[in-house]
Amino acid sequence: MTGGVGTAPRWTGRTWMILSLACAGQFMVILDASIVNVALPSVREDLGFTPTGLTWVVNGYLLTFAGFMLLGGRAADLFGPRRTLVAGLFVFSAASLAGGLATAPGILVAARLAQGVGAAMMAPATLAVINTSFTGPDARVKAFGAWSAAGGVGGMVGALAGGAITTGLSWRWVFLINVPIGAALIVGALISLPGTRTDRRQSLDLTGAITGTAGLAALIYGVMQSADHGWSSGPVIGPAAAGLLLLVLFTAVEARFATRPMMPLRLFRIRGVAVGNGMLLLFGGIAIAMWYFTSLFQQNVLGFTALQAGLGQTPAAMMFMVTARWAAPLLPRTGPRPLILYGSACFLAGFGWLSLAHADSLYLISVLGPTLLIAAGIGLTFPTLMAAATADSPEGDAGIISGLAQTASQIGGSIGLAVLATAAGARAASQTGGGSSPTALAAGYSLVFLMAAGLALAIALVSLLLPRHRHD
Repeated sequence: MTGGVGTAPRWTGRTWMILSLACAGQFMVILDASIVNVALPSVREDLGFTPTGLTWVVNGYLLTFAGFMLLGGRAADLFGPRRTLVAGLFVFSAASLAGGLATAPGILVAARLAQGVGAAMMAPATLAVINTSFTGPDARVKAFGAWSAAGGVGGMVGALAGGAITTGLSWRWVFLINVPIGAALIVGALISLPGTRTDRRQSLDLTGAITGTAGLAALIYGVMQSADHGWSSGPVIGPAAAGLLLLVLFTAVEARFATRPMMPLRLFRIRGVAVGNGMLLLFGGIAIAMWYFTSLFQQNVLGFTALQAGLGQTPAAMMFMVTARWAAPLLPRTGPRPLILYGSACFLAGFGWLSLAHADSLYLISVLGPTLLIAAGIGLTFPTLMAAATADSPEGDAGIISGLAQTASQIGGSIGLAVLATAAGARAASQTGGGSSPTALAAGYSLVFLMAAGLALAIALVSLLLPRHRHD
């Protein structure tokens, strides 16, 4: 892509428009992962979902979002970020329209699956737009900071807007609101984003696309089943084993048989790609422990409503956004390792403090303080990890590397959710009086927060494999 912003950028109106489009796309992707949660009771009552079926309104989106991310990343390389982003926005908006007009459970679940596919095209395309448009270190990390903050805003707004829209309008507008926004972003992308020259003779690695996408989807599906079944049950082992076998086949195809592989294994010889994605896998569990389990702690232990819990997390979301923007200008001067180590220290202190909370704790002392620390750590580490994992993208591979980084984070979150939820449930069940009392639940969440502190320590250790400065 021509016209990238170099080391001494002049931020023109078009530059800001490109960054705004990338941030808006990321905002929509993260928003839709959270905005539906508060609307679920109304959806169940209106469409007649069973309790098990209702979970797929959430899980269906997450399944295809994570499963198709690599394919979306490679599509951005083959067809250009603009085409891929526009196609993803179209699929996402059309699926949102179908979801908002759904008259039966199956229609809504199918719409959510399609939304996940659209999101899997949008997310790596937005990151590829940043990688190819902002070529200088200063400009790129500034753009990464804004892109990461947009995701934080999406998660925060989703928690608050879902309840407001459902109460004031209808759960259907949780989906329908995406349609005019998506249409506006399509027009903006067509006007502002330059086309990218691609090798039109290069075709998609179909075998790799099928085995890789199916393998990831099957693995994630199996992990998701652990919430309702034991880890040794057939619904977990069967899909997970099939997914692992398909991923082994995918690796063999990419290494030996594909002439133009969808996921070139040579990319893992780049230290930032290998180490960065390893840390993003671990980071996914930390993000789940922070945003998901602290919300449950507020509701199930402290007795907050869903809206109160969303408001309770707002200060942390604002801390994340501020810290992400503050860390951006530091990264070119310090390199990624110091910021990751400082962030890990925030995680260790915050989760250690949070693990002391109990049923009689006060929000201001036992929740607000530690979550602000953890959010500061996320603001330091998340954009830094993304920058480290994508900084040395070879020409023509920005999309797949972006997709790989986001896939690692999503898979880490999916596996982290299953493992942490199982551990919390087992710890709560072992307490006197059963596993449903606030005291027992607090003990389960305390274990989750200690495990998250362990993940933070692991990230700090893995970060030592990075060079002291990325220009060393």
